[in-house]
Amino acid sequence: MSLTAPSQVHARLGVFLAVAGHLSFTRAGEELHITTGAVSQQIKLLEAWLGFKLFRRLPRHIELTDEGKHLLAAVAPAFAAVDLAIGHLRGGPLSGVVRLRALPSFLATWLVPRLPTLMNDYPAIELRVEAEDSNRSLRDGDFDLAIDLNDGAYAGFQSTVLLEEEIFPVCSPALMTGRPPLNSPDALKHYPILHDITAWRGSQPYAEWEGYLKAIGAAHVDVRRGYMFNRNQITIQCAIAGMGVTIARRTLTTNELESGVLVAPFEQSVRTGKRYCLVYSAGALDDRRVATVHDWIVAETRRAGATVATRL
Repeated sequence: MSLTAPSQVHARLGVFLAVAGHLSFTRAGEELHITTGAVSQQIKLLEAWLGFKLFRRLPRHIELTDEGKHLLAAVAPAFAAVDLAIGHLRGGPLSGVVRLRALPSFLATWLVPRLPTLMNDYPAIELRVEAEDSNRSLRDGDFDLAIDLNDGAYAGFQSTVLLEEEIFPVCSPALMTGRPPLNSPDALKHYPILHDITAWRGSQPYAEWEGYLKAIGAAHVDVRRGYMFNRNQITIQCAIAGMGVTIARRTLTTNELESGVLVAPFEQSVRTGKRYCLVYSAGALDDRRVATVHDWIVAETRRAGATVATRL
């Protein structure tokens, strides 16, 4: 089977970008307004033309192959550059204010390091950023775009899924010095435990740890002890300082894992069912400034997908 027209290659690369961003054929289809079967067929055609697999099809999810990660790293910025050029050609330079609300942890850890790129690409857009937790209700008129962590359903709003969230334990390498190897959940009894008590709002403070352990078949392990914090960033910083083992969110610990200040001692990660989403009112994207910031954030998450999806 072969591809003969460049337009077919480009179209299928666009499908690949959507699937890589969501790590889901179904959600990619929802974004592209085509069926899951059509998405799968386009990926198969692209893989046949390339001569290598882009995704590993696992029982409950898919993940990028090494070849897929390399392709994503090349395709995402190329598509973003095309979008930028089209925006300038269609309407000239963009200027004015865009109000962005975001979760403090996501804002500080993921978005802020990337904002200089937005500033360079769109110097006349004035971004007004407000850090706000999910427990404050989203109200129409308070923002142009909001980044929230939920199941993707927002009554009265539209949303774009950015990143799926997974959780897994992390700790400082130094914490394991002088203690029994942390090679199984049962070994946690030899280690101090840290809790982010706001992770599963409305639940018991141990809920995130217990939910993770139950999902990997280790519900018998007792983690009802240790230090508790009401901010993710503080919990992670305490783990870096060697105070204990905590549950990390994949999206928010990429840099720490790459640098080695944190390690993930277990192989199992668990999908929480929650997703980082861009939320906006109906018609908000009719404003070119809002649409541009929306598309830029989406492109950045697609670009990050090659790294975020492979941590652990």
